[in-house]
Amino acid sequence: MSLRLSDVKKSYQQGQQKLEILRGLNLEIKKAEVLAILGQSGSGKSTLLTLLAGLDTPDSGEIEISGSIISKLNQAQRTEFRGKKIGIVFQQFHLLSHLKALENVALPLEIAGDPEAIGKAKLMLEQVGLSHRSSHFPSQLSGGECQRVAIARALVTRPEILLADEPSGNLDVKTGEIVMKVFMDTVRKNNITTILVTHSIELANLCDRKLNLINGVLQS
Repeated sequence: MSLRLSDVKKSYQQGQQKLEILRGLNLEIKKAEVLAILGQSGSGKSTLLTLLAGLDTPDSGEIEISGSIISKLNQAQRTEFRGKKIGIVFQQFHLLSHLKALENVALPLEIAGDPEAIGKAKLMLEQVGLSHRSSHFPSQLSGGECQRVAIARALVTRPEILLADEPSGNLDVKTGEIVMKVFMDTVRKNNITTILVTHSIELANLCDRKLNLINGVLQS
């Protein structure tokens, strides 16, 4: 099993009121499975991704990824785990404007001290069909191209888990379809376990399985 959630709960305090966001999530995901999680705004999708990424911890319950219970790690350990095991694609591209496309993709490998960072980044840009744009800055790329660079950057470290938060949300419909085809082809080619948060039924239907997050509970 690549990922497991056991009775995960999360709430936030808002003034005198306690807001229950996740009400006891249970989930198992097999290796290389592509799972879509559907839900309206405010349903807890982003909170769930934040917990899976190790950016926050649940109030109770366990989150296990690749044999490690990340909900029991301290912040420094979660940061290290995230760098080695988890890739993230955001709705916003979060590319560094002063770096070219190739440099943006190579950055996580260079931070990790990989001497083959540039070579691996070139191969990943080729996978997302952007070899010809490797020397362009983000300001010289279209929105769809920027998102493909962001996808390449998330995958270049060969993460065991990829988390994607509305990856086509900032794109027009046609561009979104093109980018998501590249996304799906790339994660499947690399056998990466993927959790895709979206409100798009069309996008969810491209995945191996889909679940709905309603009132803090996952439903099929």
